Amino acid sequence: MLWEIDIHPADGQPDLVAQSIQGDAPDLGLADNFRVSTARGYLIQGDFSQEQIEDVARRLFADTVVEKTIIGPVGDEKFSGNNGNQVIHVLPKAGVTDAVAESAEQAMTELGMEPQGIRTFHKYWISDLNAEQVEFLCDKLLANESIEEVRRGNLDLTELGHGEAYHFELQTIDFRTADDDTLLKINSEGQLSLNLEELKTIQAHYVELDREPTDIELETLAQTWSEHCSHKTLAGRIEYKDENGTVHFENMLKETIFRSTVDLMAEFGEDNWCVSVFKDNAGIVDYDDQFNIAFKVETHNRPSAIEPYGGANTGIGGVIRDTLGTGLGAKPICNTDVFCFADPEMDAADVPAGILHPRRVMKGVVSGVRDYGNRMGIPTVNGAIYFDERYIGNPLVFCGNVGILPKDKSFKEPKPGDKIISIGGKTGRDGIHGATFSSDTLNTESEKVSGGAVQIGNAITEKMVADVLIQARDRNLYNAVTDCGAGGFSSAVGEMGEEIGAEVWLEKAPLKYDGLTYTEIWISEAQERMVFAVPDEHVEEMISLCESENVQADVIGEFVPNGQLTLKYNDQVVGELSMKFLHDGRPPTIRQAVFEPIQEKPISSTVAVDSFSESLVQILQSKNVASKEWVIRQYDHEVQAGSVVKPLVGAENDGPSDAAVVRPRLDSRRGVVISNGMNPYYGDFDTYHMAASGIDEAIRNCVAVGADPNRIAILDNFCWGNTDRPEMLGSLTRAAIACRDMAHKFKTPFISGKDSLKNEFVNKDKNERIAIPATLLISAMGQIESIDDCVTMDLKTPGNLLYQVGITRDELGGSHWSLVTGEKNGFVPKVDGEFAKQLYDKLHESMANGLVRSCHDMSEGGLAVCLAEMSFAGMLGATVNLQSIQVDGAAGESDLIKLFSESNSRFLCEVEPENAEQFEQGFSEGELTRIGSVNDSEELVIVSGDQELIRSPYAHLKSCWQQPLNW
Repeated sequence: MLWEIDIHPADGQPDLVAQSIQGDAPDLGLADNFRVSTARGYLIQGDFSQEQIEDVARRLFADTVVEKTIIGPVGDEKFSGNNGNQVIHVLPKAGVTDAVAESAEQAMTELGMEPQGIRTFHKYWISDLNAEQVEFLCDKLLANESIEEVRRGNLDLTELGHGEAYHFELQTIDFRTADDDTLLKINSEGQLSLNLEELKTIQAHYVELDREPTDIELETLAQTWSEHCSHKTLAGRIEYKDENGTVHFENMLKETIFRSTVDLMAEFGEDNWCVSVFKDNAGIVDYDDQFNIAFKVETHNRPSAIEPYGGANTGIGGVIRDTLGTGLGAKPICNTDVFCFADPEMDAADVPAGILHPRRVMKGVVSGVRDYGNRMGIPTVNGAIYFDERYIGNPLVFCGNVGILPKDKSFKEPKPGDKIISIGGKTGRDGIHGATFSSDTLNTESEKVSGGAVQIGNAITEKMVADVLIQARDRNLYNAVTDCGAGGFSSAVGEMGEEIGAEVWLEKAPLKYDGLTYTEIWISEAQERMVFAVPDEHVEEMISLCESENVQADVIGEFVPNGQLTLKYNDQVVGELSMKFLHDGRPPTIRQAVFEPIQEKPISSTVAVDSFSESLVQILQSKNVASKEWVIRQYDHEVQAGSVVKPLVGAENDGPSDAAVVRPRLDSRRGVVISNGMNPYYGDFDTYHMAASGIDEAIRNCVAVGADPNRIAILDNFCWGNTDRPEMLGSLTRAAIACRDMAHKFKTPFISGKDSLKNEFVNKDKNERIAIPATLLISAMGQIESIDDCVTMDLKTPGNLLYQVGITRDELGGSHWSLVTGEKNGFVPKVDGEFAKQLYDKLHESMANGLVRSCHDMSEGGLAVCLAEMSFAGMLGATVNLQSIQVDGAAGESDLIKLFSESNSRFLCEVEPENAEQFEQGFSEGELTRIGSVNDSEELVIVSGDQELIRSPYAHLKSCWQQPLNW
């Protein structure tokens, strides 16, 4: 029998889900005066009595204090709506991970009940909307077509489907004699995302083998050769041309970003603190005498555009597995997340077909990352959110994780004869073609045709996997480990066995349900799975350990020293590829790249002095600068008890911290510092200076809280449009060159990176292409010898002096002042890396000597915003005179530049009067300027000579800053 349990808010309790729906309806162009009530529920199949179902509902599923239940067989009239209500059920599609149902099934089993299946649902009763409006509401708000189905009226199910048994049939593809059009058709229909040259290379390979490829072989090549997995653009041959001439790169990545790190490691010599760079799942650096630190930042853009919650959920889950799979396993200690969205207040009529409303995307992404990180007990300590209308079709979701691992566990090497053991989640159809999907362009139909590329995560399963992994690592039970990320088993086993060879027994993989083909098993990106290389003598102990922690573990193959990847299903070979062709056979990508710099012009605006206060308020209220407290408060940044400098600081813990500081070891005072830098608007002027500014900002943020400038490592995440176009590839190459140059000048190595290309949306209805702005995220990981030396950005004490450290230039191009005023001209901020490095060393020495009470980096909004944030964070007033500030190369209005220029490498520091002389002596002439003091008034006052420019209560500025995203 199939039972239904409806769980409603108890009488007198608010229906919070209904309130949220009515609150979001105006974003869709719907009035909020319709009526809606909601319930959540379970479908349970099994031979149970009414009393048993009522008992299990009370004990497991409902909180009887605030909820009430209605229980009966599916289809019972008691579940009907009334008073003209339209009844809507939303259920996960067959094959989509239903983590709550899995937990419910396990809980019932532990109570001695054996359900044949459980499925969750959400239920809505809607009135005062017509059928067309209800359809629109379902499509845009209540359900996501890529992972959910909508059923109207009472459910008419009689049983829960479990999939049909798979009947084996080997599939081969007619490939050897196919013409170009046929090859491209095979590519398109199979979502392989290969280009014609790659298809013809594969064709020639099979002509040489004198046989046709099987479907699993083509899929394996597509996954391994995908942009997502192989980074074939950044690592390809490029002929780059700009105003300085033409440069030929054989491997652009190796000759720019990677090359700078290799050079720096040689320069460091015996003091080299880079342990493993650009070759494992995450970069590793030296930390202390016993431990190293790993850091990785991933992108999960395409899935998040299709299904925001699931995409972001598995984005953070995936990057956590990256650090777990680094070396022999790093324990995750903190997360960092950066998001890019279109305006969440966009009119629904302006949202192109096939795209979710930006507000829904933002809420889904934020909650997806929140739920996964919080449930795993990993603090989210750092992040940022950016808004631009060009992210409408491709929101960007960057997820990062830091892990700590013993020095002797920092490297791995699978050995011939090791068994391949998969642990964690079971395999389903979720994530099929995820890697190839992430290498393609989205369009109006993507939500419908690419839903299978969206995975759904289960954080509790991953937490159990993480706990088992650390125990197994410390028992020395395995020689290597990696995660099942993009490409699933195909990438995990293919990469681990690259230097040896592997044989995989696909029928041994545990499945969520029947019916999966051998190819689906191989390329599924079902979540929470790790793959280990385990010596024979440890297999039994490994399996036993997993069983003791209720973690699924199965032997699915063996590493065989023959240089071949052999795939079997019930002893029949379904795929046979040489590791050499799989990993080295892809034809090198040779592309043209062109960059034409724009001619920078001085700002064209004539600015009145009485507009400065208004401009400051407008910048504080702009969503890129405004408080992200609504997001931050949802994340647990205290779990694990190592958080030192929090995302929000100050008198009321609501000021914007420059960087986070965490203590990975509670028996040590040493700290890890996490920050980021990103300036998409600068890229509209010149991506070289955008990249350089991002690097400077990330390092600057670290230094602002006390990090040692000589122990900062950085990561790159390139998100670009379609680099098949020479001008788009040119802008990316220029940014990579800047990364190389700045890494050298700052003596700051890149240790890991990731790229996500073709971030464009094709609106077929309007025949328009929307590309994201060139976006480079720089993530920085610094170290501080003692957390007692940390500095925060909030003003501390009346009477203290305020200093601007660094040089102000006429650099308003792409600034936040320009954004709020509509100014299109101006000079983009540039970086003098050698000057900045020397300045940061001097500031760090002052901090280590206890001379700096507070410090805030000057970035978005320049000096004016920096002052406002420090003032309202510390709930103290300040008086500042701009007259002594020198503007280098000023071509415009001096006071405007002093207030709002976003010149790099600048700080605002608070210093006690008795330390002023020593602080000043630590810098050279022109490197700092005393500009004012802190007071116990409630106002921020900025003057220039005798002329008052800005006077405002800090409470008013804070209110303006907090209001825009105070959801």
